[in-house]
Amino acid sequence: MSTAAQTAIATTSAPAAVGPYSQAVSTGAGSGATVYISGQVPLDPATGELVDGGIQAQAERVLNNIGAILEAAGLGYEHVVKTTVLLADIADFAAVNEVYARFFTGAVLPARAAFQVAALPLGAGVEIEAVAVRP
Repeated sequence: MSTAAQTAIATTSAPAAVGPYSQAVSTGAGSGATVYISGQVPLDPATGELVDGGIQAQAERVLNNIGAILEAAGLGYEHVVKTTVLLADIADFAAVNEVYARFFTGAVLPARAAFQVAALPLGAGVEIEAVAVRP
């Protein structure tokens, strides 16, 4: 779905939206257009199930899902300017940060906020949303 100012971005390489929202929405066109990626939880797009293996495996799946959406938008991790990390347990911050650092390696890293929340969808340990800008 799109309007003159907005275009929905979707890919089967990331989990389908589980509610009335888009995987991502691009606003504007060309250089400077902003892409807003909905919060991703650690669902395997092939099975629709949460990944096994602990918080680092969950963080890796989330960031791979974000990467698939970025790719569908014609972008990469280097175009991300802001992320929000939601954790079911703030004690997992360091472990998630280790994984996060493997995906965001550019000279300019995204701005970020991280919060502990009471619960995440489907019992996930981590959810990450992102904002990217087209060069």
